[in-house]
Amino acid sequence: MVIDTRNCEQCGASFTPRREHARFCSARCRVAWNRLNASDPPAEGGALGWTITAMRETIDRLLRARGWDRPHAFAVISEAVWWVTMVDATLVRYHPDAYDGVLAGHDAAERRVIEGTFGGLRFVRNQMGFYLDQADFIEPQPGPGGPGGAGGLGGPGGPGGPGGPGGPGGLGAGRIAAWTWRSLPEPGLDSLPARGQEWEMTRYREYQAQLAARPVGETFRRAATFLRQASESCLSHG
Repeated sequence: MVIDTRNCEQCGASFTPRREHARFCSARCRVAWNRLNASDPPAEGGALGWTITAMRETIDRLLRARGWDRPHAFAVISEAVWWVTMVDATLVRYHPDAYDGVLAGHDAAERRVIEGTFGGLRFVRNQMGFYLDQADFIEPQPGPGGPGGAGGLGGPGGPGGPGGPGGPGGLGAGRIAAWTWRSLPEPGLDSLPARGQEWEMTRYREYQAQLAARPVGETFRRAATFLRQASESCLSHG
């Protein structure tokens, strides 16, 4: 196993990070750096409100979507991944105390799930469209009976029909949020430096543990709920 070390941005000491985005060797150094650079975070903080709004609107659109074609659905899932990982990185970098405080409010098992969810989404962000196609990540879920069959789009169970969206027993049929993340083989990481390989393998394992075989809607609901809580906490103390 490669042991990742980096230099603290405040004191310059070498330390082993507990988190991917860690920049400081201790809370004391983090506080000292924030005091010395108090003029930098407001621009990011000012942008936080609209990025949270954009993220929530994108996820809300995904959760409501039904019967979209695959390219359209893949595009909104990719957009949701981008917004979630950007908001998460902004909060971790500029509002770590508020972020950690909200995380600490969950029990150990919940924290592992939350942190694993964001790690898995970072893996998707890094791989989707570069090394893997969107279809490699997403497993569309047809309505009962499959496409064109009984209960599928175009069949008796289509929109408004028995078993279709809006019809009896149709919960989940045709909903993009019900599509699932595919289980994936280990990625080839030879092009990355040793440190990068270790971080990306960690993200891959978190993807397999917290995303694979689960609905995309479940993932984005969990992520959005936590990020909303963390952003409200940091803005209320801003």
